Amino acid sequence: MTSPIKLKVQLFCGEEIAMGPGKADLIEAIRAQGSISAAARAMGMSYRRAWLLVDTMNRCWREPLIETVPGAAHAGARVTGLGERVLADYRGLQQRLAATEARTRGTLQAALREAPLSAQRREGPEPEPGPGVTPSG
Repeated sequence: MTSPIKLKVQLFCGEEIAMGPGKADLIEAIRAQGSISAAARAMGMSYRRAWLLVDTMNRCWREPLIETVPGAAHAGARVTGLGERVLADYRGLQQRLAATEARTRGTLQAALREAPLSAQRREGPEPEPGPGVTPSG
């Protein structure tokens, strides 16, 4: 059975996810591959999906995290200085969260049920009726 505890760090810009695990992986793939299309292939995603993720990241941060280099001979993409700093800080957050999860997993897992109780079957006393509600019975 997989662990019922799954924690992940997501940084939001309005309603958009500015940085998450997949975007961090994409930045690393772009760094390693030198282009968005090669990074997408390496990650098993479409170029369009990768480009949309890059576009979202670049719109969410004060400066672009990824710069594209147009041209036939030297086309590609590179991670900017801000992209490197954001990636390093994000990976640091992930490491700290993983350490916290490792310390607390046992107690949290012990307190969790394997599955939720059904809505009709609750343990403990019935909740008090709200104001203006007459208990039946």
